[in-house]
Amino acid sequence: IFSYLFISISESYDLQQDIYSETSGHFRDTLMNLAQGIREDGYADPAMAAQDATVLWDACQQKTGEHKNMLQMILCNKSYQQLWMIFQEFQNIAGQDLVNAINECYDGYFQELLAAIVLCVRDKPSYFAYRLYNAIHEFGFHNKTIIRILIARSEIDLLTIRQRYKERYGKSLFHDLKHFASGHYEKALLAICAGDAEDY
Repeated sequence: IFSYLFISISESYDLQQDIYSETSGHFRDTLMNLAQGIREDGYADPAMAAQDATVLWDACQQKTGEHKNMLQMILCNKSYQQLWMIFQEFQNIAGQDLVNAINECYDGYFQELLAAIVLCVRDKPSYFAYRLYNAIHEFGFHNKTIIRILIARSEIDLLTIRQRYKERYGKSLFHDLKHFASGHYEKALLAICAGDAEDY
């Protein structure tokens, strides 16, 4: 899905040129890798997963430029099936979750992007539920993030995102939008979000 979306967007305008001119460093390299849409399809190799997990662990420990390149290459290019296996192997090797290791070892936009890739590979709806919750509760109702997610996911998996949101945070997305927004803006957001009878 990531690859398809990036290729579709790139056909509308030169996404890679904008990424190259507006970003820098390993953050830019990772975005460029994602934008090229060259992720492998449907391939899983247990032996290679163990090797890649070791590479990820080394990258979290040593943090050299070469290790950062290897880290982003694995996360951006390996198939989703392979990555799920790599994440489990990493847990076995490191004794901790890969996202926690990334958060401990890196910082800034590069860290946020790597963690987002891992979370999206695992469960996109849960990731977007997390982003919505933070946008509503942690960042003072961050309008751009809320609008972008609701519109972008409205015809893809918004129903599942709503389910994950309620499971994780105890209240529905509809409830929180209604509580923190107001006026015509509230009505527009609620119309996109929709809701079940118990959410009203």
